[in-house]
Amino acid sequence: MINLTEKAVDKVNEILSMQEPKPAGLRIAVVGGGCSGFSYSMAFETSPGMLDKTYDFGNLKVFIDQASMLYLDGAEVDYVETLEGSGFKFGNPNTKSTCGCGSSFSA
Repeated sequence: MINLTEKAVDKVNEILSMQEPKPAGLRIAVVGGGCSGFSYSMAFETSPGMLDKTYDFGNLKVFIDQASMLYLDGAEVDYVETLEGSGFKFGNPNTKSTCGCGSSFSA
């Protein structure tokens, strides 16, 4: 199971409301790449894939493919705003290490 904080759900819904046509939901995935081997991907989708797991956070649907679920089980996505910038932050108990810039991880 993955969790999105209320702040993250609110921000995704805000961005989603500006899209035309309106997507069906948000895809969260783990993709190969980055200095440590894996990185996170977030993108709007018009429909879930056949083997996706769908999570409901109020009126927001989140789609995750089976391979990504292996790395995202127990993860939390938050939206943070700091003096350095703002963005989505992943807290993932499956991460063994991250790169210096914080944008990729190994599991």
